[in-house]
Amino acid sequence: MTAATPLPWPRLEKAIGIRFANQALLEEALTHKSYAMEHSSERFNERLEFLGDSVLATVVAEYLYLRYPKDDEGKLSKMKSLLVAKPSLVVWAKELKLGQYVRLSQGEEHTGGRERASLLANTLEALLGAIYLQSGYDAARQFILKWLRKKRRFVETDHKSRLQELIQRREKTPPEYRLLREVGPDHDKTFEIEVRVHRQRLGRGIGKSKKEAEQSAARDALRQPIQKE
Repeated sequence: MTAATPLPWPRLEKAIGIRFANQALLEEALTHKSYAMEHSSERFNERLEFLGDSVLATVVAEYLYLRYPKDDEGKLSKMKSLLVAKPSLVVWAKELKLGQYVRLSQGEEHTGGRERASLLANTLEALLGAIYLQSGYDAARQFILKWLRKKRRFVETDHKSRLQELIQRREKTPPEYRLLREVGPDHDKTFEIEVRVHRQRLGRGIGKSKKEAEQSAARDALRQPIQKE
């Protein structure tokens, strides 16, 4: 698909369950700045990205506040950071196949822009901003909540945060993660990481990204009796 090819936006509307009466708004949300510059247009998605970021943060904060009434501000902030961070948004954008709908310049197209993490995350935030303007806060809130309910297991299994809290309380120092090896081609690497404290190995994990391997290593450590040296 080239940047000039008409994009199948009705499929995206069906996927998100929202019909845009104002198609120009959806078009703006899906227009990267590179495309606008290439076509001498002033309409691209960065302003909607700014708006969507704020809407997302508000909905996530409310969700966590109500979902976890016994957790303090620090714990809620950590969970919020995980949910609104780029890796989390990229997963969501890929679930929606958002990359195939974005309007890009020829240069962005040829350098893999449709799969670029920052572009996908930013476009998703722009889409959230467009949903808010098109259908109101409640519609945007319900759309985000539907995703958050699927992410519940992820939030409740943040092994790295749990391990760090435990180790810092016992050892007064955070655990350290060390890359043991990485194998495979650039597009399909596997990472092996171990977590240590005071040179004592606590756990080891494998994942398709360093963050996934670190979570796996932390989970392995939490399964073991953690001894002081």
